[in-house]
Amino acid sequence: MSPSPASLNDQQRAAYIREQVMAHGNALRQRYPILQHQDALGAGILAFALLGMIGSAALYIGGHLAWWACLLLNAFFASLTHELEHDLIHSMYFRKQPLPHNLMLALVWLARPSTINPWVRRHLHLNHHKVSGSEADMEERAITNGEPWGIARLLMVGDNMMSSFIRWLRAKNPEHRRLILTRTLKVYAPLGLLNWATWYLFLGFHLLDWASAALGAPIAWSATTLSVMQVVNVAVVVLVGPNVLRTFCLHFVSSNMHYYGDVEPGNVIQQTQVLNPWWLWPLQAFCFNFGSSHAIHHFVVKEPFYIRQLTVPFAHRVMREMGVRFNDFGTFARANRWQAREKPTSATTQQVA
Repeated sequence: MSPSPASLNDQQRAAYIREQVMAHGNALRQRYPILQHQDALGAGILAFALLGMIGSAALYIGGHLAWWACLLLNAFFASLTHELEHDLIHSMYFRKQPLPHNLMLALVWLARPSTINPWVRRHLHLNHHKVSGSEADMEERAITNGEPWGIARLLMVGDNMMSSFIRWLRAKNPEHRRLILTRTLKVYAPLGLLNWATWYLFLGFHLLDWASAALGAPIAWSATTLSVMQVVNVAVVVLVGPNVLRTFCLHFVSSNMHYYGDVEPGNVIQQTQVLNPWWLWPLQAFCFNFGSSHAIHHFVVKEPFYIRQLTVPFAHRVMREMGVRFNDFGTFARANRWQAREKPTSATTQQVA
C-alpha cells in the first residue's frame, strides 16, 4: 500500500518514486535476464540504428525508397542514437572501458551531426541535473526552455544555429556577442557547423532556384554547381534532414516538459512533467517517446533508456499518485513556469505609481 502523498513533502515523494521505479526495473531484469547485459544491449542497439540508417540511405540512393520514407526512417533511427548518447553521458555503457565507450560516443555524434560535441555536452547535461529549472541550466535554456512562445521561439526550437544567432542579436554588448560566437563555434565544430552549413546551402539554393523560375528568369546553373547540389540533396535526405526533424521534435517536447524560473532548487517533483497527449505522437515518434519517459529519468538517473520505456506504465502510476504533473498545457502560456505569475493588483499598481 502506497503512503498518502498528503503526509509527505516533495523530497519524500521523489524518494518514494525513485525506490518504487528502481525496484520495478530490477524485477524486470530478474524476469528477463537479457536486460542484465547492459553493455551488449547498448552496443547492439547502436549497431541496429546505424545499420538502419545506412540501409535506408542505400535503398534511397539506389532508387528503391522514396526520399520522404528515407528521411522519416533515418529520423527514427537517429532518435535511438540520441537515447544512447544520453545514457553514455551518464556512463551507462562500458563505464570502465574507455575505448568502446568513446567509440560509441563518436558514432552517435556521427549519426547526429546537428548536435554539439558529446564530450562537451556531458558537462552541460550533468550540470542540468544539478541546476534544472534555473538560469544556470544552459542545456535547457539553449533549446528555448523559459522562452516566451512566439516567432522567435518557434525559429529557435528546431534550429541550433538560429537559436545562437537570435541570442547573438539580443546580446547587450560586444563582449557578450563574442562569447556567444566563440562558444557556438567551439561546441559545434566540426560536425555541427558542417551539418548546418549544408542545411542552409540546401535551403538557399532551392529557394533562389524556385524564386528565379517563378519570376520568369530561371538561373542557368553551371554543371559544377548542379553536381555539388546533387551531393547536398542526398546528404539532406539521408542525414541532415532527418536530424533537423529529430531536433525539432526533441527540443519542442523537452523544452516544454521541463519547468523553469520558479523551481525550488533540487526539487525533482517540480523539474519536469510527463507530456504525452495523443496529438504529440507525431513528434514523440522522432524523439523516442521522450515526453512520456524522460521525467522518469530525473528520478532514476542511472536506468538505461530501454528500461525506462519498459517501466513507463508502472512509473506513471506511481508518479501520478505522488503529484507529478501530467500534460500541464498551461506551461506553454507561462513560458514554462511552475506557477502562473501573479498579476499586480490595482492597489499595488497605484502604490508603485
